[in-house]
Amino acid sequence: MVQEKVTSALLGALNGAKQKGQLISEAWPVLTLDTPKRPEWGDLASTVAMSLASSEHKAPHDIAQIILDNIPSREQIFDRVEIVRPGFLNLTVKPVLWQEVLREIESQGAGYGKSRLGQGRRVLMEYVSANPTGPLHVGHGRGAAVGQAVARLLEAVGHDVVSEYYINDAGRQMKLLGASVYARFQELSGRAVEFPEEGYHGSYITAVAERVKLKLGERAEALAPADLEAQCLTLAYQDILGLIREDLTSFGIEFQSWFSEASLIESRAVEQALDDLKTRDLLFEQEGALWFRSTAYGDDKDRVIKKQGGEYTYLASDIAYHRDKLQRGYDLLVDVWGADHHGYIPRMQAVMQAYGHPADRLHVVLVQLVKLLRAGAEVKMSKRTGSFITMREVIDEVGADAAKFFFLMRDSRTHLDFDLELAKQRSADNPVYYVQYAHARISSLWRVAAERGIACPSAEETDLAVLTDPDELVLIRKLSAYPDVLQASATAFEPHRMTYYLQQVAGLLHTFYNKHRILPPAIEQEPAEAGPVEELTPNKTAARLVLMRAVQQVIKNGLAVLGISAPEKM
Repeated sequence: MVQEKVTSALLGALNGAKQKGQLISEAWPVLTLDTPKRPEWGDLASTVAMSLASSEHKAPHDIAQIILDNIPSREQIFDRVEIVRPGFLNLTVKPVLWQEVLREIESQGAGYGKSRLGQGRRVLMEYVSANPTGPLHVGHGRGAAVGQAVARLLEAVGHDVVSEYYINDAGRQMKLLGASVYARFQELSGRAVEFPEEGYHGSYITAVAERVKLKLGERAEALAPADLEAQCLTLAYQDILGLIREDLTSFGIEFQSWFSEASLIESRAVEQALDDLKTRDLLFEQEGALWFRSTAYGDDKDRVIKKQGGEYTYLASDIAYHRDKLQRGYDLLVDVWGADHHGYIPRMQAVMQAYGHPADRLHVVLVQLVKLLRAGAEVKMSKRTGSFITMREVIDEVGADAAKFFFLMRDSRTHLDFDLELAKQRSADNPVYYVQYAHARISSLWRVAAERGIACPSAEETDLAVLTDPDELVLIRKLSAYPDVLQASATAFEPHRMTYYLQQVAGLLHTFYNKHRILPPAIEQEPAEAGPVEELTPNKTAARLVLMRAVQQVIKNGLAVLGISAPEKM
């Protein structure tokens, strides 16, 4: 990869200068390369000289000159190296190195960009984990898209990832579900009952009660009220969890593991987890309640885990669940939470430390709210539930691919405006269409080439030295950046970097496609009908076909990491 060769050259210059006594720093800063804002400034830029100014006690410009003078094999790597005050190194790489990127992409195919950075570290990725008390809403959809993308990013850079859904099937919310469905069941049977004050009022509860009534049939008449309510709870839970699974499947989301909160209660794992904390002197009683001494690990206050009445708080189950995760031997736990749970992070990282692990053994990805728009106006009411917009409604209207791309377009920590009408447009204004069309457009190119009998040679058997046009080189430079973008996205747990990158690649592709010939015109075509007038030699045609294949491969790889398809026709 070009970036690796340039970084290696700069590191060689630093080490060479140190051996000569020209530089004295004990360690070098992390070498990063940026893309200059203007092409005439070069292909890549480095600020390493400015980073070393304080430790070297030299002006950045002088340090940059020392680096420039010590770059090994400078003539083989760079066409030009310039120093721009106060100490930028602007680097113009020889075209032959960029051209080699196309061979690299072709040889690696679907593996291009992937790495072993994670070294097989075991990661448990927990996301969505919505209570099985109702359908998934649009916020869960964003969490699902983000969770899947982060899991795939981590896999792409060498982690061993397992995705898990934590089923909150214990506690008060489940009792309210049973009571709510029981009340609607009785209403459907012609008996007026008082609806639970804090019950679930969505119209979906009536639909669930109808299905429960159908399943129970005549057996319901023989059941005592308490037993009937228990059956309503069991069947409603199974019904709603089944709908959640179906919705996730329709969204292309699969979990390797489904973990039940109730199993923690039944196995006495909660008591065992708390007993473990007690032996570590991290529990204490006060005012009739049991408290976790989380301030010992940086939390702003200690937390109640067992109330005065003997009822466990949510934190108790969460402690037991995360202890279970640690006992399963995962090196990193990644949770995707709603942004309103931000304050919960310190106490759960305190749990990590309480069990003898560093706080960063748990990483939390926060997901902010989604505002649905239709032609600029906010959509608040659901046609199906009468209240919140479900994830399924969004998928049915715009499709899983468009929904995922829109959910991933912005940093998950920021609010998202999701315009349903825009997501359905077949135009350049729709970002997912814009990216997928770039892939489909190149697929169309292969079909035309086949019809005309034009072969698409491999990169190894093609003279790529003819790819010297600035538009060709800017495309290759962007493709070369893909491994770095992939790694940075995974390291930062930020899939929105990938959607931004793919839009950039698509933009360059469409611009190139509209400006340049790739195939020679058909014999029967007049020049005026054949697109841009540009002289094409067979070598140039072959090289540009290799370039197009590389663009298509990178787009396909990037979409795959995000869980989005790469259609060949649109």
